[in-house]
Amino acid sequence: MQTRSSTRASRRDSTRRNIAESKAKASSPSQRVPPANQAAPAPVQRTPQQWAKLNPRTQHYEFGGPVGAFAMVTLLPLLVLLFAFGCDSSGYDPLTRGYRFLSDVASLQFDVGMLWSLITSWKPMALFGYAIFVAQLVTFSISLPGEEVEGTQLRDGSKLTYRLNGLSVFQTSMTMIIMTGKNMGLAFPIWVADNFGHLAVATLLVAYLVSISVFVSSFYGQKLLALGGNTGNKLYDFTIGRELNPRIQAFDIKYFTELRPGLIGWFLLNICMALKQYSTLERVTNSMVLVVLFQGFYILDALWNEASILSTMDITTDGFGFMLAFGNFCWVPMMYSLQARYLSDFPLDLSYWMMAIVIGLEVGGYYIFRSANGQKDTFRQKPDDPRNKDLKFITTQSGSRLLISGWWGKARHINYLGDWMMSVAWCMTCGFSSIIPYFYCIYFAVLLIHRERRDDDKCRAKYGKDWDRYCEKVPYRIIPGIY
Repeated sequence: MQTRSSTRASRRDSTRRNIAESKAKASSPSQRVPPANQAAPAPVQRTPQQWAKLNPRTQHYEFGGPVGAFAMVTLLPLLVLLFAFGCDSSGYDPLTRGYRFLSDVASLQFDVGMLWSLITSWKPMALFGYAIFVAQLVTFSISLPGEEVEGTQLRDGSKLTYRLNGLSVFQTSMTMIIMTGKNMGLAFPIWVADNFGHLAVATLLVAYLVSISVFVSSFYGQKLLALGGNTGNKLYDFTIGRELNPRIQAFDIKYFTELRPGLIGWFLLNICMALKQYSTLERVTNSMVLVVLFQGFYILDALWNEASILSTMDITTDGFGFMLAFGNFCWVPMMYSLQARYLSDFPLDLSYWMMAIVIGLEVGGYYIFRSANGQKDTFRQKPDDPRNKDLKFITTQSGSRLLISGWWGKARHINYLGDWMMSVAWCMTCGFSSIIPYFYCIYFAVLLIHRERRDDDKCRAKYGKDWDRYCEKVPYRIIPGIY
């Protein structure tokens, strides 16, 4: 899910270019980047004709058009609820349970009173707790210090300012949660684990609320709209995102959503599941340790490299709508914590040979992912670096240089291979008794392939014949020799 966001793969593909640019500008008082907690400069006033030129109607659909949008706002939330309420210590068979439930409803074995009782059994405390969690993240994101960085130039000529304090927000949030619950022992993490389904409903409600708010707001005032979310079809634009960068003064809602609630919520859920397992076994299995460490490192790495998101498609091109809000408020924490949740219900200790395979996949995947991105980073930002002397490239008519050797000569998105290898390692910690924990790596493969195809279309439109020439030099998309 394009949570961020929705995908984790794209978020770290870029470089920390914006930090270097901001530091250079900060050397001149006249070019110093204003603090992000100050009110944003007054927007340039334009005529309706000028805004119409800046915000042209979207002429083509993506993600299946209105039908795909309808599926996103209905079926994906149902899938989250299916996994949330259909998986527990008695078994992980959400699809079977969902089918039985729908069959009972269709055969009228559930009357209206029974269905209403299922709705009213939801615990509002879950919404209260999640709202406090999100409000805390918002407060810390606004108030904690951090490096002020300018994003890429938008098509109206402006550059937005962002505050890089993701790690500080993470650390402060975890400290506050620990201090708040220190006298409760394991009561808090056990409550979170036992009420996972109720929390899933809460994340859905927040995602819908945020999505509706930014969509309605996009029709008021002079707003820069996303080129892909201005079709005029209300459902599609609501789902894809109509406004490009919705803000409340200097607080950027999309940037906050991309890196804060999803990632930090995912980490917190993993810790709660590990403590739930400890409360049952009085120890933590080696498989749970690996999951928490691997995914925790992944999350911290994303927050450490948060500047990279500023030049990704999520920030520069895609609008902020239900797809990104749902992906980051709900999908990421609720679905990405599936392995830790499974291991809390079905504890497993891996054999030494299995641990070696899992660790090998994780380390190998991270090495490919990080070294490939590092090579691209050095090539783009430090052309005179000695490490670039043996790299081959082609120059497009627009002046862009496309690598055709090194990691990027093996496949056009070789970094995706490393990211997917890590996802397989996480799933393998759960053993082979159930296919459900492998949902993540299966879904992630589909997501990466779709994103690669989408990126290929945009590059083909941008570079034309140069892109065809590049694809002849680098024929494989993700997996060298295979795909």
